[in-house]
Amino acid sequence: MDYTANQTASDSVLARYRQELIVGGYSARTIKMYLFYLKEFLEHVKKDPGAVEREDIISFLAEKKEENNASNATLSLIHSSLRFYFHNLLGKKILDEIKTPRKAKKLPVILTRPEVKALITAAKPKRNRLIVQFLYSSGARVSECVKLKIVDLNLKERIGSIRGGKGNKDRTIILSKEWSKYLKKYLDKKKIKSEFVFSKKNGKPLSSDTVQRIVREAAEKAGIQKRVTPHTLRHSYATHLLDAGENIRRIQELLGHSNLNTTQLYTHVSVQDLKKVESPLDKL
Repeated sequence: MDYTANQTASDSVLARYRQELIVGGYSARTIKMYLFYLKEFLEHVKKDPGAVEREDIISFLAEKKEENNASNATLSLIHSSLRFYFHNLLGKKILDEIKTPRKAKKLPVILTRPEVKALITAAKPKRNRLIVQFLYSSGARVSECVKLKIVDLNLKERIGSIRGGKGNKDRTIILSKEWSKYLKKYLDKKKIKSEFVFSKKNGKPLSSDTVQRIVREAAEKAGIQKRVTPHTLRHSYATHLLDAGENIRRIQELLGHSNLNTTQLYTHVSVQDLKKVESPLDKL
């Protein structure tokens, strides 16, 4: 089979795979990564997918680890991508016995309250600043932020609804009193009307990449040395609530975590209770 025929076959495989992922309810980001790694694997193995064997997958994963120094998280993502394709589309259970290393459990980066304040101040006024404030004050994910619609907000009651969050779940979020006031003024003066809270000049929603850039540039301007992303603000929101004595199950609901164990990660980064512990050296 020549190169053109191979490319056509690969494109057909990827197109079908993409459709299956969409129907399966996977996020746009997950679909993008799953397609990337399946495409990379097919280019590596140079075989018809139906002829792929366990050894082919082992060889690919080993090469990613040895030559590309892939992290455990990356290997796990590749494994999940290939597993969905071979198990769900081809009915070949060839990944069940292939184990990948567990992801390293790293504590999330947390901003201090002064750092959050500096970040907000550094963001450009109006839309960009409102975005940074929203991410921190609601704990929303970046994908939820860009899809947020005006009808999903009740500014008077200061609550909002996240529609189709991670796992395709809806949840309620709380809204800052100050933020709600500033947002109302912003929307009233906004020249281009849009159903989305944060939009481009043509009324269409912002991309996740745009919001990530807004946060990154504000962090650089504020002189924050930590790696700051929209998710850093989500982590900071949860940790600061915990520091303030908020019930962890309420935090779980606000974040949209299915499992309390996920939320309990923040008990390891909250420092207020740790500060109450007296060093044994001081008691000698």
